[in-house]
Amino acid sequence: MYTIARKEEIINMLELEGEVDVNTLSAHFAISKETVRRDLRELEKQGVLTRTHGGGVYNREQHNKQAEYPIAIRGIQRFNEKNEICRYAASLIEDGDTVFMDNSSTTMYLIQYIPQSLRVTVVTNSMKLLLEAVRIANVNLQYVCFGGTFKESNLSFYGNTTLKNAQAYYPNKAFMSCAGIREDGLVTDASMQEVDTKQLMLKQCKAIYYLADYTKFSSSGQVYLSNLTSGDALITDHKATTQQIAPIRSLGVQVTVV
Repeated sequence: MYTIARKEEIINMLELEGEVDVNTLSAHFAISKETVRRDLRELEKQGVLTRTHGGGVYNREQHNKQAEYPIAIRGIQRFNEKNEICRYAASLIEDGDTVFMDNSSTTMYLIQYIPQSLRVTVVTNSMKLLLEAVRIANVNLQYVCFGGTFKESNLSFYGNTTLKNAQAYYPNKAFMSCAGIREDGLVTDASMQEVDTKQLMLKQCKAIYYLADYTKFSSSGQVYLSNLTSGDALITDHKATTQQIAPIRSLGVQVTVV
């Protein structure tokens, strides 16, 4: 099992049980105890848990106070589902497009699936996306960052400077994620600092695609973002149930399941 998938499962165990121990994890994953300890050390650095003698306990109270995990942790969660969503979303991008990608743990995977032959301009407020761009090294992708006040936990930019710079762009397409989706189509977000930039792009983009894994149908953020009926499509993964998707489709929203 890859490290990223293993950490995702450890986080799931912590959320369900509140604690984990090295011996159990070593047997469960069929890996050495030292490898488990390394995973726990890394998750502790990222604020997910506090290590104890022989294991670790979930920082539940800390996370209950936070709007969301740092983006490094959110990027681990639902890794496979997010990649499948992005693989399909990339097929909607055409040569010459200018696209907005928000700062989310889903869209950060999108640029790796854009065909190397396409010339595309990506506008964003996401430092994480720019770091991913360095790894991808696709010379046909041009990046424009809005800049602004830096948010360290999210590796993103927000504030008046961000908004002022964003006003100059009218992308062909926007790819956005969210914190939660209600049955009535209401879309919520977790970051009150970044939501105004996303809302501006929703107004200025020609086509809007929401990227949301199956967990978004059972969660909610603290701030209003938009309504799905204002977009062009919702792209989700195969773990989303018929009961979750049916109310959204009844609103006339195009839903693609990958």
